[in-house]
Amino acid sequence: MTGRSLSQRFLVLGAVFAGLAVAAGAFGAHALKEILDEHRLQVFDTATRYQMYHAFGLCIVAWAIDRYPGQRLEQTGWLFTLGILLFSGSLYVVSLAGVRWMGAVTPIGGAAFLAGWLLFGWRVWRSAICEAGGKSGTSETGDGSRSEVRDF
Repeated sequence: MTGRSLSQRFLVLGAVFAGLAVAAGAFGAHALKEILDEHRLQVFDTATRYQMYHAFGLCIVAWAIDRYPGQRLEQTGWLFTLGILLFSGSLYVVSLAGVRWMGAVTPIGGAAFLAGWLLFGWRVWRSAICEAGGKSGTSETGDGSRSEVRDF
C-alpha cells in the first residue's frame, strides 16, 4: 500500500477486515455449527461481530481523516486495527483451537477499541469546538492558504 494516503489505507483495511468478517461469519454459521460446542460458537460469533463493527469504524476513520485534517485521527485507525487483531484474533484462537489462555489477550484488544472510540470522539469534538470558536485544527491564513493549529 505504498504511495497511498492514510485515509485510503484505512479504507482498504476496513474493507478487507469487513470482507473477512463476512467470510468468518458464514464459516461459523455453516461449517462450525457441527464442530464447535455452543459456548465456543458464541465466542467465535463475538469475534466476527466486533471485527465487523470496527471494520466499519475504520471506514469512518478513513472519511474523518479527510474531513477533520490536523486532528491526528490516524491514531484511532491504528487503535481499531490493533483491537481487531488482539480482540477478535484472540477470540478466534480460543474458539477454534481451544487455547484458553489467549482469552487473557482479549481485554487488551477491548481496551484498544475503547481508547480508539474515546480518542475519535475527543478529536472530532475538539475540532468542532475549535471551528465554532475560530480555532480549527487547520485555519485560514491571510493569503487564503491553510495552516495547522495544535493545542497539545
